[in-house]
Order: sequence, then C-alpha cells, then structure tokens
Amino acid sequence: MRPLLSIVIPAFNEERRLPVTLGWIGDFLAARDDWRPAELVVVDDGSSDRTAAVARAFVPPAGIELAVLALGANRGKGAAVRAGLAATRGARVLISDADLATPIEELDTLAARAVPLAVGSRAVRRELIGNRQPLPRDLLGRSFNVFLRLLGLTALRDTQCGFKLLDGDLARRLAGELRLDGFAFDVELLVRAVRAGAAIAEVPVRWNHVEESRVRPLRHGLAMLADAVRVRVWLWRGL
Repeated sequence: MRPLLSIVIPAFNEERRLPVTLGWIGDFLAARDDWRPAELVVVDDGSSDRTAAVARAFVPPAGIELAVLALGANRGKGAAVRAGLAATRGARVLISDADLATPIEELDTLAARAVPLAVGSRAVRRELIGNRQPLPRDLLGRSFNVFLRLLGLTALRDTQCGFKLLDGDLARRLAGELRLDGFAFDVELLVRAVRAGAAIAEVPVRWNHVEESRVRPLRHGLAMLADAVRVRVWLWRGL
C-alpha cells in the first residue's frame, strides 16, 4: 500500500540525536491512523560517525517503514534532501531536520493548509519561537532573506526553516530538477515549485534553536549567497 506520508530526514553526524528524533516521530505516527501507513527516509550525508548504523537500528512501530540511504561522501544538505525526495513513495512528503527544531506535531499545522507546498516559517509569528538563536545568527538570516527579495527569488519571509510539506508527486518532480547541494537548496526548491505552478503557503510554526547546528554562518552564508545568485541566473536562462 502506498504510504500516506513520507518523512525525509537529512542527517550528517547525527548518531547522538537520531535515536531521540526517530523515537519521537515514531510515537507521533503510531498514535495517528490518519498518517499511516508512513515511511521514514533517513539520508546519511557521508557522516564520519555511526549515523547510518544508528538509523538502521531503529525499530519503527507497526505501519511505519524505514529506509536509510547513505551518500558515501559528504555532499551537503541539498544533496541529501534531493536523494531523500527521490526515494519517497508517499502521497505527502515532509522534509524535517534531524534536530526536530520544529516539533513533529507541527505537521498538522502545515497539513491544514490545502496547498501543494506548505512552508514552515519562523518569521510570520516570532512569538512562537521558544529558544531563540543568537542575535548575530538571526540578523544574518534576516539579511539573507532581504537579499533573496532583492534578487526577486521569493516573497516569503523565511525560506530556510527545515520543515516543509509537499504533495508527493511535486516532491518527486522537484527531486529530478534540483541542482544545489548546499544549504540554499530551499531557495531553489521554492523557485522551481513556483515554476511548476504549485501554490505555496508560508505557515507559522513553533521552533526552537538547537545547539550544535551544522550551519557555519560565515562559511555557509557566503556559499548560500553565491548559490542564490546562481539560481537567479538559472531563472534568467530558463534552466
């Protein structure tokens, strides 16, 4: 039977957090007949620890399948998400960070919006943020969003929240079109979804900053700026 829901979890050096994350998601889905059958797709992005082994050791509750993909080399979050989307079979596909900064319960908040792509947002209702990220990091994130707006790439206030719900067919179509391997993949995903004619809703969700983020603001921030310009050029060229 085709899963009602696929959850794609990109993971890089997450052996410590994955057991808690998978257990939390498993318990949530086990209590919800409306989201089962379901599948969890964990994509190990070339981790140097036991991320893949820890993921494979998880025993999901009844009605939930587990697939673990290993990229072999660290290629970037975008590459991991792209591989995960391509491997899904679900009618709906959720992209979720391995740290569950956005609680899995917010899935219902996204699903309440009947659109092909519901994007979790920290910017629409900032009072929903529990543990806030450090101010410099927050300012960099806002500056990146302004940059995206100046490039004409988005009207959303937050493109980078790692919690997005897509129609399954759209998710798999985008998996075949996405090119960026890094953290700016969200921008490309949104741009290509718009080009595919998909309606997008920006949905406020609860969110908590989690320490040990894999994002390095300066190094990754510069790469994200370059990738955003690259997406703009692709749009001009119709690629």
